[in-house]
Amino acid sequence: MQPQHIAICGNIGSGKTTLAGKLSKHYGWQALLESVEDNPYLRDFYEDMNRWAFHVQMYFLNSRFKQVNKIRASTGKVTVQDRTIYEDAYIFAANLHKSGFMTERDFQSYLDTFHSMISFVQPPDLLIYLKADIPKLVQQIEKRGRDYEYSIRIDYLRNLNEHYESWINNYNLGELLVIDVNSLDFVANIDDFSFIVNKIDLELNSLFS
Repeated sequence: MQPQHIAICGNIGSGKTTLAGKLSKHYGWQALLESVEDNPYLRDFYEDMNRWAFHVQMYFLNSRFKQVNKIRASTGKVTVQDRTIYEDAYIFAANLHKSGFMTERDFQSYLDTFHSMISFVQPPDLLIYLKADIPKLVQQIEKRGRDYEYSIRIDYLRNLNEHYESWINNYNLGELLVIDVNSLDFVANIDDFSFIVNKIDLELNSLFS
């Protein structure tokens, strides 16, 4: 038996997309990457979060729901996905609401849609959480050079990290692997990538052997 759905979660700049791509090549998995550049609201959102918070989150939620359906329809294939539908609701939308960027009315409308969708969603076979502190996130964000991300505030990243820690500490939907990437550079250092692969191999062997 083999897994069908491996998901990578983590804050902005933690390395999800990069790791998903590298794991896809290493294992021969199908990579399903977050459609950040395709989101027509994202640039506007970073310029005016109050106005565009609901729009940007609804787009991501719908996009992720389509991804999950595509993964489960791909029988016989292993798919690695960067970011999950759960993060959209429990991390990003919740943070925007708590921070005052999303109104109570919009947040409740969002949650109604999320809860309708989630009843049709099967959780990933293995969730990999990339744990990264603020300095690491800022370094990674600056390195990839997306101009619209330059306006991301430190307190926004910090609040997201707090939501992540709370969610991960209570995650009970399936198997979870936490990888601290603060001192890792799995792009430039092959030993760091091998370290991650070994951890994943141990999880997969224990789950599906």
